[in-house]
Amino acid sequence: MNNHHAKWRGRQLHYQPEKSHVHPFLVKLWDAVREETDGQVDIEVLADNGGLKLSHLEIVDQLARGEIQFYALMGSIMGPLVPAMNIQSLPFIFRNNEDVYGLMDGVLGDFFRLELRAKGIYLLPFGLMENGFRHIVTNNRPIHTAADLEGLSIRIPEGAVFEDTFKAFGANPVQLFVLELYEALRVGKLQAQENPLAIIDSLKLHEVTKYISMTSHMWSGFNIIGSLSFWDGLPENIRQIILRNVKKFVGMQRQYTINLNHVLAESLQQKGMIINVADTSSFRGHLGESFYQKWKHEVGGQAWGLLESQVGKLT
Repeated sequence: MNNHHAKWRGRQLHYQPEKSHVHPFLVKLWDAVREETDGQVDIEVLADNGGLKLSHLEIVDQLARGEIQFYALMGSIMGPLVPAMNIQSLPFIFRNNEDVYGLMDGVLGDFFRLELRAKGIYLLPFGLMENGFRHIVTNNRPIHTAADLEGLSIRIPEGAVFEDTFKAFGANPVQLFVLELYEALRVGKLQAQENPLAIIDSLKLHEVTKYISMTSHMWSGFNIIGSLSFWDGLPENIRQIILRNVKKFVGMQRQYTINLNHVLAESLQQKGMIINVADTSSFRGHLGESFYQKWKHEVGGQAWGLLESQVGKLT
């Protein structure tokens, strides 16, 4: 379609490769919006952050200023802006995907939306893309209990929750941007990383690691956020078209990724990885009540109450 008539142009960034469980669905989403608006809205989807060498928060800052229109990222990365967003990465609080979607598509999502709006960010309803429950991947030994993590240098994403959690486990967490992870593992700069199976696969980490220890220690996903100034500048009928397609294509992406994570255990084993199921009770024991008390204080009583309304008492 010839889009020189586009009235609203922009960029949708995300930090996964083109051949990921994220990129094709964002492309389909914005293709559908372009078609339904007769080319008036033209959003270009850029994998690997379009090559921008910026931190997540620097990109979020550009988005809040209206220089970037849409971004997809993990909630806890926005913790420095809105502490309650750390909830998405808290360890061992979500039993399943239903817990996550029930909260994030509902009352907690509305709470986040209000908080982020004050920062110039629009959190799109039903815009939380699935990544999956996270597991520990090592290059030298399997992880059976928390004791096996003692002193292990493990890559973590940006965010205080990750650092706090892995320090509690006795590991040595190292923050590193995800697109630098393959090389760091290849040259032995790190001994381990933690991610859902879909990421292990899309980043080809089976080439540089050996063991997957199934811990399901945290859930992770990608929130589609928009520049509030860009969003508020759109007419209501255009916004409704976008929201309807977000719900549709994110719904498809979630189901696809849940299925993908189920089948990847087998295909990663065929690529030479060795999988074991870890004893997660030992991990939980390292966290204890003080860990959750600290994070309850950090995220605030209101958000914590909304969390516990779905998952039950945590402290």
